[in-house]
Amino acid sequence: MAGGEERVLRRRIRSVQSTKKITRAMELIAATRVVKAQQRAADARPYSEQITEVIQHLSQAGAGREHPLLRQAESLDKVAFVVITSDRGLAGAYNTSVIRAAERDLMGVQSEGADYSLILVGKKAASYFGFRRYRIDAEFTGMSDTPRYEDARQVAEVVTGAFVDGDVDQVRLVYTRFLSAATQRVVVRRFMPLQAVAETREGELRADYEYEPSPAVIFERLLPRYAEARLFAAMLDAAASEHASRQRAMKAATDNAEELITKLSRQMNRARQESITTEIMEIVGGAEAMSQR
Repeated sequence: MAGGEERVLRRRIRSVQSTKKITRAMELIAATRVVKAQQRAADARPYSEQITEVIQHLSQAGAGREHPLLRQAESLDKVAFVVITSDRGLAGAYNTSVIRAAERDLMGVQSEGADYSLILVGKKAASYFGFRRYRIDAEFTGMSDTPRYEDARQVAEVVTGAFVDGDVDQVRLVYTRFLSAATQRVVVRRFMPLQAVAETREGELRADYEYEPSPAVIFERLLPRYAEARLFAAMLDAAASEHASRQRAMKAATDNAEELITKLSRQMNRARQESITTEIMEIVGGAEAMSQR
């Protein structure tokens, strides 16, 4: 009996050791991707900052005050949610946290009597909301791991089109903001209408520019790019957060596997000791029986 238990424990230890190798490899891969994703986010930041600065100057020059992307609805009859999750799991609470935040905000909108629209990025969001029979107006997959600017443009076209056409009165962006490798935070932000740029403060000097073509024409062309840049920055943040969450989850799984191997090894050693003790007792008992004859 003890020998059989020992064999079972030995098989379990080998199985956990195999799992540990897999989780350790995934941890190392995620650690490498976090660095790359963080670098991509940092590389994209100058473009986002520069286009924001240009938009500010154009706004101060009086351009774009009537642009459709700046339209403020008198009442919120329909709100669109752009929910950014991952295509793959094994990332701890990364996807669950984003989905819960989106669903909570969506239910708040419904409680106020407004309708909703779901634009989902990532298979996990599509699976969750689809399984619960929410109405999904658009879904995008295969871009969460390493998003490209073209991916952001594809999503932005759908979102911008719905807002400009008046199908939705507001667009909210739900994603995980990357603060550091150890800290990420789920945020729900207004994406559209784009916030008007603040006026120049009194006494603050600003440069004067000559525009060719006119500021209104430049503003008309740049504002959609501004929306794409904001969405792309959010997708890069989400990708870095996904890899960081997966790294932590796989490290925890590796540590748990190591702990389980230690526990099973102790149980196997006890089973082996019990088996040896039983055999010794049987030999001693047999020897005593033979000596009494």
